[in-house]
Amino acid sequence: MNLHVINTGFFKLDGGAMFGVVPKSIWQKTNPADERNLCNWAMRCLLVEEGNTLMLIDNGLGDKQDEKFFSHYFLHGDDSLIRSINKAGYSADDITDMFLSHLHFDHCGGGVKRAGDKLVPAFASATYWSNEDHWQWATKPNAREKASFLKENILPMQESGQLRFVKEKEASPFGFMDIFYASGHTDKMMIPKIRYKGHTICFMADLLPSVGHIPLPYVMGYDTRPLITLEEKALFLDEAADNNYILFLEHDPEHECCTVKHTEKGVRLDRTFPLKEIL
Repeated sequence: MNLHVINTGFFKLDGGAMFGVVPKSIWQKTNPADERNLCNWAMRCLLVEEGNTLMLIDNGLGDKQDEKFFSHYFLHGDDSLIRSINKAGYSADDITDMFLSHLHFDHCGGGVKRAGDKLVPAFASATYWSNEDHWQWATKPNAREKASFLKENILPMQESGQLRFVKEKEASPFGFMDIFYASGHTDKMMIPKIRYKGHTICFMADLLPSVGHIPLPYVMGYDTRPLITLEEKALFLDEAADNNYILFLEHDPEHECCTVKHTEKGVRLDRTFPLKEIL
């Protein structure tokens, strides 16, 4: 198996929204805000090569929305989805599987592109993976999440015939990973747990956006069911500390990976490191 970090650039979101009920005087110690109260966040994806499978996990924001849309998020940085895939030695047409943790725009927007006046999958040869419960949740969105589930990011996957669903009660269709389902942030978000050289690497998506979110009360204001997130974080972080999981961080602006440990105050950060340290 080979793993590649796929950086798709940075964006900014309101710090208060990212940390919920936690006061700014506390969260700004790990995630400082600018004069507009915006914090910097990565959109970091993972490319997994195993046998004939070349799987991309999440794909960032994309570039097909209009200037007004992007003006809200202050995109910056030199990286892009396709440049990073090319840097890893591949092209978009090489991707066999596009695994989507969930369908919020900053996780799936790069999976669909404009081709003239049409919207088509950006990965023409790939199977796009979601799950049926989350798909129904995303395509019939509640008022709170409607702005995060954009039909132009989602429906072309199905219209192309490239969409398939993972079955929660069945074994993962990929022998090299298991899936943890989390429903606090949004319904049935999927957290891949990849077996790699004796390690378990967990793609944390929005269950743990950054190292600054490790303490249990640090739950995003975006989460639809924050009390469920508390339960899911407690369960997952205890398991991660017990088994020395490597947590791959999609949104942390500084750190690619971390481990956690048990302390008298609960599970806390152990150490941070780039993924290449274990490759």
